[in-house]
Parts: sequence; structure tokens; C-alpha cells
Amino acid sequence: MKTVHFTDSYFLNPQHEITVSLIGSGGTGLQVLTSLGRMNAALNALGHPGLFVTVYDPDIVTPSNMGRQLFTENDVGLNKASCLVTRINRFFATDWDAVPALWNGQPANIVITCTDNIASRLYAQSVFLKRQMGHIHPYEKFTYWMDFGNTRTTGQVILGSLEIKQPESEKFKTICRLPLATELFDYTEIKEQDSGPSCSLAEALNRQDLFVNSTLAQLGCGLLWKMFRDCMIEYHGVFMNLDTLKTKPIQLQDNYESSILDL
Repeated sequence: MKTVHFTDSYFLNPQHEITVSLIGSGGTGLQVLTSLGRMNAALNALGHPGLFVTVYDPDIVTPSNMGRQLFTENDVGLNKASCLVTRINRFFATDWDAVPALWNGQPANIVITCTDNIASRLYAQSVFLKRQMGHIHPYEKFTYWMDFGNTRTTGQVILGSLEIKQPESEKFKTICRLPLATELFDYTEIKEQDSGPSCSLAEALNRQDLFVNSTLAQLGCGLLWKMFRDCMIEYHGVFMNLDTLKTKPIQLQDNYESSILDL
């Protein structure tokens, strides 16, 4: 019997746009934001209210960001989130929001972390796992958390969730809660490294390969799209290795002992 997770029913026929908090708009975040713009347009074409995305990032554009992070010379000195959201809004005719500051736990249906430090992930876990008491609007309810992480040529995407009621099924075995990234990996044991600004594009490319962010963003957003389009998923993440050109999906109820070193 195939094991699946059925998408939260609110996501399939909401009265409001699905709210998304995108934390970080650097190499991966900007690629994810563009994919979310495409996804929103596709959902609208299918009669769905679509997405409302808020991007959080206090960083400004520096010369080393040009090229790998798709910023231009005219963007240098501007806040990354504001610059990118303005661009997306003009292109897709959306009204998404940018917050030039760190995320402080504002609720959203989907939280997406595209950060290069461990502290932000541990904070996201602490916020996400807080039980919400009393009446809250559906668009303020935490439901899914997708975390992107990468090294120079490898990376992973993990989609976790709170407990989500699953329909009765004789055909599938259903999983009501997807494990979070911080439950699969012990981030407290990982040392902070390769974070902070680079002085040049060449230095930045020594830390992260040119296409690692965009490839990872496509894989992760493809999983989100499948959740909307197919109403269920068989996997809740993927490992990627650009050196070997291999990807390895994370199946539901796997033993989760796989590693990017296996690819």
C-alpha cells in the first residue's frame, strides 16, 4: 500500500490567498520567490485564489551579489527583499510584501526558510511548534514549513508540517504529520561556517556553485506545486548533489538515515 500525505483541505479551496512567509532572499530565496510567482499565476489560471507572499530579509545588495544572485549594478545598496518583491510585483501584477528585517514569527500558512545560518532554523522550529490557542483566521494558521539548505554543490529540501487531518482511504496509507527539518537533522551539532558577506563574486562562487541555488529551488517548489496540483505527495523532501548529478527523494516514513554524502 502506497504511503502518502494528503494536502491540508484548506489549501485546495481557500476563501483567501494562501499566506507564505519567505525568510531570506539571497541565492536560494530569490529563486524560490520567482518560482512562487509562477506558481501563483498557474493557481490563478486554475481558479484558485493563489498565494500572498511576504519576504523577510534585512540585508542589502552588494557588488558580490551581482551575477549569482541576479541583482544588477542599479540594485547595489538597496534592501534585497524590497528590490525583489518590487520586481516580482511588476512582472506578475501581484501585491506581495517585503519586510526589510528579520522574521519575528509572524504567522503564515507556509513558512519557507532560505537562510545560511542554524540559529534562524532553530528559531523557526520554536515558533512553528507553538500551539495556537483560541480563534485565529485560517490565513494566519501555521501548517507547513519548507526548509532549504545547501553547501557548495549539495543541498536538501525538507517539507514538514503540523498535524493535518487526513481523509479515510482504503487505497493509501496516510501520514498526518511530516517531520520537520530540525527533527531529521541535529542542527545544534552543526558549526556555523561559510556565512556572512563575500567580497566578490569569485569568492561567493567558491562558497556556493553557480547553479546550486536555482536547482534546489526548482526541486523544492516542484514539491509544493505537486501538493497543490495533485492534492497529495509521496515524498516530503529531496537530497541533491551537483557533483554526481544525482537527486534522492525522501519518502514518507523512510528511516531518515540517508545523507547527501550517499549521492
